[in-house]
Amino acid sequence: MAFANTNYSDILATTIENRSRKIADNVTNNNFLLRQMQKKGNIRKFSGGHKILQELSFAENVNGGWYSGYDLLPVGVSDVISAAEFDIKQAAVPVVISGLEQLQNAGREQMIDLMEARLKVAESTMSNLINAGLYSDGTGAGGKEIDGLDVAIPVDPTAAAYGGIDGNTFTFWQNAVSDNLAAAGLDPTLIQGLWNELWSKLVRGGDRPDIIMADGTVWNTYVASLQAQQQFSNTNAADAGFMTLKFMDADVCLDGGIYFPSAASGGVGAQAGTAFFLNTDYIHYRPHSARNMVPLSPNKRVSVNQDAETSILCWAGNLTVSARAMQGRYDANGV
Repeated sequence: MAFANTNYSDILATTIENRSRKIADNVTNNNFLLRQMQKKGNIRKFSGGHKILQELSFAENVNGGWYSGYDLLPVGVSDVISAAEFDIKQAAVPVVISGLEQLQNAGREQMIDLMEARLKVAESTMSNLINAGLYSDGTGAGGKEIDGLDVAIPVDPTAAAYGGIDGNTFTFWQNAVSDNLAAAGLDPTLIQGLWNELWSKLVRGGDRPDIIMADGTVWNTYVASLQAQQQFSNTNAADAGFMTLKFMDADVCLDGGIYFPSAASGGVGAQAGTAFFLNTDYIHYRPHSARNMVPLSPNKRVSVNQDAETSILCWAGNLTVSARAMQGRYDANGV
């Protein structure tokens, strides 16, 4: 039976819908930070609301204490739970076919090949958008980009509110920082000492960073500091395609090698001269349950004044942090 060109957009939308789980999984599996959050169970969908609320504990229970025998125990209300709030950010990648292309690709195999090629580009573009957003400061595209690590773990945690909480007022909401002169920050003989100092600020009992995401310059400096030592890598991470080393018991991952910046994604990877010391127990990827790499609608969208049809791949959500003090930033951009 001949393939009906007029059904192309319906097939395209259906295919996107069928592939939506695969698209989301590919984005997760191709990003070391998202993969680690998935292992920790911190990829949590939300289903609605004006904001994304991220619960956090900001103080100890004041009723805790020692007692003896028949001592009265305090049972007053202890307000220790609050929530940071984050805007819902949205991303979209349209997949378009013109009437002429439908005519030129009349055979079924030709149409499927065209559809697959455009879907792969759409998936790659969406992946780059998400990956770039994970490192952004949330101001890209007029403030529509994900509130990424650059705003969650800034060089100055008191400069601006994050998640609706002012770090200048609430010290529990300040991340740790190692802000270095460039000569020191990129010196292989000094970097491990500087990292030791930053690490010590991020340990609380069994809580400590589990991954360190470094750009190419910081990664090279750390590798150079290990040249005379045996290097240990994470087998599981390597099996998944990620090149990692170890610092203490955290995986050090290169996330800022070669990439191709575009108007859409703005580039992918950690900022130049930066390494993020992350405790992913307290970092959360929050996609909307109804907009996690899915077609905007199952119906075809026909242009009013063009011979073209469109299907739109969509995502909505944000990145949230519930314990900012457990996160650190190594900065080697000083002058």
